[in-house]
Amino acid sequence: MLSPDLQRIEHIRDYCLDIEAAVERHHADFGEFETDLEFQYSASFCLLQIGELVGGLTEEFRTATADRMPWGPIRGMRNMVAHGYGSMSHDIIWETITADIPHLRRYCEELLTE
Repeated sequence: MLSPDLQRIEHIRDYCLDIEAAVERHHADFGEFETDLEFQYSASFCLLQIGELVGGLTEEFRTATADRMPWGPIRGMRNMVAHGYGSMSHDIIWETITADIPHLRRYCEELLTE
């Protein structure tokens, strides 16, 4: 049985996989992202969920792993999406889902295989 922190990490990994599948399904095309509300909403929902899950990680876990993953900014992205999506730059969300999410997924997979 996984610890509560690793259970959250597993769910974070799953949301990362969902985002990556959506990006792949849309051929990693920023133009499609910019014009497809469903794509934007699905990615934003996953970012919200990831941020919520990060907020539920224990302080001990976040402190112990802070040198490898910036948990604070991940939680901050959740807040930006939740409270200001209408004014959020599509560029920022795109950069997050195409550059940061694959890194986060790989890190979660490493934690889950340790």
